[in-house]
Amino acid sequence: MTVPNVAKYIDHTLLRQDASPDEIVTLCQQAKQHEFTAVCVNPSWVALAARELEGTPIKVCTVIGFPLGATTTQTKAFETREAIANGASEVDMVINLGALKSGNKDLVVRDIAEVVAAAGGAIVKVIIETGLLTRDQKILACQLVKRAGAHFVKTCTGFAEGFATVEDIRLLRETVGPSFGVKASGKVRDYANARALLAAGATRIGAGYGVKIVEGEAAAR
Repeated sequence: MTVPNVAKYIDHTLLRQDASPDEIVTLCQQAKQHEFTAVCVNPSWVALAARELEGTPIKVCTVIGFPLGATTTQTKAFETREAIANGASEVDMVINLGALKSGNKDLVVRDIAEVVAAAGGAIVKVIIETGLLTRDQKILACQLVKRAGAHFVKTCTGFAEGFATVEDIRLLRETVGPSFGVKASGKVRDYANARALLAAGATRIGAGYGVKIVEGEAAAR
């Protein structure tokens, strides 16, 4: 697969708990300079990022129930509504891993579906934390994400075990089909890695190393 212009696949990400306002502004400036698809920030920085990116096509993405996914469904829905009101156009929520691993499919689907409803048409990506799942659990998670009406399945938060792998992206793509979103996130740090994940079927890359990735692409030309 030929992967032109990797920048357009990147969610330029800063989710450190000690991120400063100046760092968020810099993140947005880098996104404008390199024409990334989105920035991804914690909910408290959504309004700032939205102001910085006003008038550009770059989207503001935020995280919901992050990083554990263990907050209540009502809390996730409230977080989502507030984020959208503050200027987010995409949300990346963490699946209820305990419910998934214990076989409570109804709770998993309801948890996601409530966030989808609260998002009001905005893109919802569901982080399934692949590093904590068996192969069968990854397949089940993908099936439930689709059933709940979300738009993407995403590999990792970056705060738990595991990282985005080519093998996992191929499995997720095979499971969700050709038209569903697949976001590779977790230790994606260079152009070669990003390109391999895109070639395997990812349609979005979540990375705090967006600038390094696009600089690596430029050097490879």
